[in-house]
Amino acid sequence: MIVVLKTGAPREGVTELTKYLEHFHVNVSPIEGTGTTILGLVGDTSSINPENILMYDVVERVMKVQEPYKRANRRFHPHDTQITLPGTDIVIGGKKIVVMAGPCSVESHEQIDTVAGAVHASGAEILRGGTYKPRSSPYSFQGLKDEGVAMLHAARDKYHMPIISEITGADHLPIYERDVDIIQVGARNMQNFELLRALGRSKKPILLKRGFANSIEELLMAAEYIMSEGNEQVMLCERGIRTFETATRNTLDISAVPVLKMHSHLPVIVDPSHAAGAYQLVPALAKAAVAAGADGLIIEVHPNPREALSDGAQSLTPHAFDKLMGELRPIAHAVGREL
Repeated sequence: MIVVLKTGAPREGVTELTKYLEHFHVNVSPIEGTGTTILGLVGDTSSINPENILMYDVVERVMKVQEPYKRANRRFHPHDTQITLPGTDIVIGGKKIVVMAGPCSVESHEQIDTVAGAVHASGAEILRGGTYKPRSSPYSFQGLKDEGVAMLHAARDKYHMPIISEITGADHLPIYERDVDIIQVGARNMQNFELLRALGRSKKPILLKRGFANSIEELLMAAEYIMSEGNEQVMLCERGIRTFETATRNTLDISAVPVLKMHSHLPVIVDPSHAAGAYQLVPALAKAAVAAGADGLIIEVHPNPREALSDGAQSLTPHAFDKLMGELRPIAHAVGREL
């Protein structure tokens, strides 16, 4: 439920209304816009009679929200959320499209240093790299774990690039809080609700990937778990869903970008690498994502994809990544964005 207040509503009247609403055990979240202030009611509002709310002089109108997600809902928060990374001028969700790039897995100091230097030179602003790797097979490379985080952090300091890495369990949160700038929740953990709640108590921005068999509403409800604990620095990531098609690793739901933009105020990131599963397709999907209105891209880059310990088939070489960045800029300009 949303309560729209009258322009110039006195503070005393708003405080009185807020106290009344809190008797129903809902959280009252004031959101101030240009000339308009609304109160977003988060919780079970079934026992609240809208007609009683309208009896308060400060109220303009009352709107019921049918969607189960509230904090992630654009109706509660009509303006786009922008996330500024501390200590930088990087803004995610603004006019500039932010590119995150790096290897699927951190494999060595030399490997991550080489990639970081290359993607930084090409215009990527954030360095990605997996350290704890949830793999389909228990026999596949599982990542260098804490050692990998240290390698990623060293590259961060050398190239002055914030880093993003995937977390697989809440017990790893202390080291991620200390050494990682953006915490990624992978597709397999999208509905790991205890992990989501723990991340909601974190101060770090969260990139939440859509599960490969989950609906858009389920993605937004997962974001709600994080936001309900107080962390509203959430980015939504479309990385492809599982369909009947076998020509690609997953099917990139490009329509998810405008749909998410319509229903939510949170930044939308697209991962063309995991959607494609093949490096040849990554450039086209990245271009489509920018044209569709994505706020950022997360792309896998490896100095020698044939020798990669994970996801080499979908990784671009530094040269291919540099070429793609040049091709993306005019598309971004055409849709009123920057890269």
